[in-house]
Amino acid sequence: MNILLVGSGGREHALSWQLAQSPSCAKLYAAPGNPGIEAHAECVATAADDLDGLIAFCTERGIDFVVVGPEAPLVAGLADRLRALGIATFGPGAAAARLEGSKGFTKDLCARAGIPTAAYVRCTSADEALAVLGGFSIPVVIKADGLAAGKGVVIAETREDADAAIADMFDGAFGSAGAEVVIEEFMSGEEASFFALSDGSNVMAFGSAQDHKRVGDGDVGPNTGGMGAYSPAPVLTPDLEAQVMDRIIRPTVATLAAEGTPYVGVLFAGLMLTGAGPKLIEYNARFGDPECQVLMMRYAGDLAALLYAASTGALASATPPAFASDYALTVVMAANGYPATPEKGGAIHGIADAESGGVRVFHAGTARGGDQIVAAGGRVLNVTATGRSVTEAQMRAYAAVDKLDFPTGFCRRDIGWREVAREAE
Repeated sequence: MNILLVGSGGREHALSWQLAQSPSCAKLYAAPGNPGIEAHAECVATAADDLDGLIAFCTERGIDFVVVGPEAPLVAGLADRLRALGIATFGPGAAAARLEGSKGFTKDLCARAGIPTAAYVRCTSADEALAVLGGFSIPVVIKADGLAAGKGVVIAETREDADAAIADMFDGAFGSAGAEVVIEEFMSGEEASFFALSDGSNVMAFGSAQDHKRVGDGDVGPNTGGMGAYSPAPVLTPDLEAQVMDRIIRPTVATLAAEGTPYVGVLFAGLMLTGAGPKLIEYNARFGDPECQVLMMRYAGDLAALLYAASTGALASATPPAFASDYALTVVMAANGYPATPEKGGAIHGIADAESGGVRVFHAGTARGGDQIVAAGGRVLNVTATGRSVTEAQMRAYAAVDKLDFPTGFCRRDIGWREVAREAE
């Protein structure tokens, strides 16, 4: 197959690395790609949000299959337009992508389908939000309804913090994403990420991970798009995974299908493992970033064939995914100032040295600056290693981080800390 991968981040670099190894992939393109993706695909200068340009490229080059990495093109309807042309596409149509495009939509779907999640109220004005806030205990969770690049969530530890978060969101801190706000009860427990493929009616589990959202060591500071992750997540036991599939994933897919908006692609469920069992925090309509990086490090098989089966209604007869028994752990190297105002343009050296010994450095926000690689985004690199334990994978990842020369970058030094502590018991 001639395949087009849409996107330019670390998730897409990891996907391109696996897709290029797939026996069913004849030619791989990436739009727009990045300097790391260039090693695996022919990059084309078409932005991920240029839907007309992407459609034109697919028709001109005879693309057989499109894998959409980021969420924004899906919410904007790229998959619908491609399928209308007869091009198989991995990713939901705009109606089903509302699972990520609108947190309120997802909460309402959970209510209709009886899916366990936090109690919530949707608010369309600051006055309304402030009025209902009194019905929630502190801490409380304030979420911008729309797409906010993983940053539109505030866990307010005081009433003053909650008031400020509401004011910020309705004052445009997250652009149009904050035109509506969802207020949720705070759930206690450990978070985990779970992934499942869907072809619109059939579902198939696709692994677990744990992400680290806060910017600082010890899980302090503002939320980010993710500062690191590891896979699998042992805290998500086989019994809990079965509960997630039965109580969360399958009811979601069945409800969307029954309502005429079948979900095709990967469902990324952010979970809270509470004393009452797993509860849904939120859905993403694509692979997580940086969770995708650790999943792809462990994946064994023809990724293109499996994603194509999910995209063409053939998941029931597809070979289930196989993963290496080793753990994988990734550390995000971010630009100084992230997540507020990242410093761009800083030179990066030592990537080849860091990749010795089976470590992979996925490019997340890089560009070419003359003859060198420079930072071009908030999250810049994903330093990813494997090991027989999370402790070993962590040790190898940080040894690789220390080989990088990136003076204007930083990282958390405790990725995987929960599991490392458990392994030491």
